[in-house]
Amino acid sequence: MRLSRKSNIAKSIHIVLPASKSISNRILILNALSKEPQPILNLSDSDDTRVLQEALKGNLSHIDIGAAGTAMRFLTAFLTMQNGTHVITGSERMQQRPIRSLVDALRHQGAIIEYIGNEGFPPLRITGNELIGGDIKFPGDISSQYITAIMLIAPKVKGGYRIHLDGTINSRPYIDMTIGILQKFGINAKWINDDTLVVPEGELISQKISIEGDWSAASYWFAIAALLPYTEIKLNTLMENSLQGDSLGKDIAKLLGVSCRHDNNSVIIKRDSTPAEYLEYDFRNQPDLAQTYVVLCCLLGTKFKFSGLESLKIKETDRIDALTRELRKIGYIVGNNGIDTMIWDGSTVQPSYEAIDTYKDHRMAMSFAIAALTIPNEITINNPEVVSKSYPSFWNDISSVLTINNNMARQY
Repeated sequence: MRLSRKSNIAKSIHIVLPASKSISNRILILNALSKEPQPILNLSDSDDTRVLQEALKGNLSHIDIGAAGTAMRFLTAFLTMQNGTHVITGSERMQQRPIRSLVDALRHQGAIIEYIGNEGFPPLRITGNELIGGDIKFPGDISSQYITAIMLIAPKVKGGYRIHLDGTINSRPYIDMTIGILQKFGINAKWINDDTLVVPEGELISQKISIEGDWSAASYWFAIAALLPYTEIKLNTLMENSLQGDSLGKDIAKLLGVSCRHDNNSVIIKRDSTPAEYLEYDFRNQPDLAQTYVVLCCLLGTKFKFSGLESLKIKETDRIDALTRELRKIGYIVGNNGIDTMIWDGSTVQPSYEAIDTYKDHRMAMSFAIAALTIPNEITINNPEVVSKSYPSFWNDISSVLTINNNMARQY
C-alpha cells in the first residue's frame, strides 16, 4: 500500500474510534464466567476480540487463537476451570512468545497444564480441575496480561486470590483497569498496599455494558494532529475518566504541542503550540503507545530518550529492533540498548524509502502510516491488512488525510 499526503486537508476531521479491545476482552471472559451473561454493547470488532469471542462460543477442545496474545493468556487461565481437556495454540510467532510465568502460577494453584511443543511456550494441553485459592507471587515486571488472566478467574476460585508483585510493576494501569471492571461485576477487587492486590471469591453479576472508545487507537490521531497544525480533530466515544492507562497519551501529546479538550464522550484535539525540542518519557505503563511516539518525535525533529520498553521485545515482533530498522529506511538513526531504552539524538541518514515492513504487527503499520504527512516521497506499507488486529477501519478513517493507493500492495 502506498500513502501520500492529500494536497487539501480538511481543517476539521471527525473520527469514530473503535471500541477498546482491552476492555472488551476482559468483559468477554467475565461475562462467560457469570451465571446470567448480559449483552455487551459496542464490542470491539478487532481480530483479537473476535477470536476470543468465537473461542468462548465454540468448541473449547481445540482453540487456535492465531496472533491474539491477550486471548492466549486469558483463555489459558479460563480453560483451567472448564470441564474436559483442551488444546490451545496460535500462530508461529505466538508459539515463540513465553507463557511459563502464567503456567507456573496456575500449576501452583492446582491447574493441569502440559506443554505440547517447546517448554515454556504454546501450544498447551489443559485439563480442567478445581483450583486452590490463596497467595500467588509474580515478578512485577512481567506482562500485566498474566496478572489479569489470574484476576479474571479469581472470583470463581474458593477463597479468591491475593496477588503479590515483587519489584518494579510494569503496566500498572492495565491492572487497575481489570480491578475497575471486576468492581463493575460486583467483585471487591482492590490494592491493599503498593505491591499486593486481592480479588475475593464472589458471584459475578453481569450487566449491560457499553464499551468505550480505544485510547490506544486515539494515539495515531494525536500524532496526526501534531503533524497538522491547527487542524481540529474530533474523536468520538473517548471517556474523560477512562479505565484505560493509554488515556495518559494525551499528556505526552501536550508536550508535543497538542491540546485536548473533552466534549461529553468525545475529545477535540489540535496542535496549537510548538513541540518540545527534547523529550524523556518512561513508557512502562503505556507500552502500546511507544511506537507512535518514537516515529512522531523523529518526524517532528524532537530528540528523545524513551525508557520502560522491555515488554516491546516480546510483542507481535521485537518492536525495538523493528522500529530501529524501519526508521532508517525513512532517514532516522535511532539507537537502543537492546533491552528497554531507545534514544534519538537527531542523527539522520540518506533515506532509501524502501517499503516499510510490518512484521505482522498492527502497530508498526499504523505508526509508520503517519510518516506520509511529512515525507514528500510516497510511503509504502507492506501487509497493511495487519491493522485488523486492533483497528479494522484504520485505512478508511485515515483516508481523510492521506491518499491511499493499493496498486502496489496486497489488498487488505
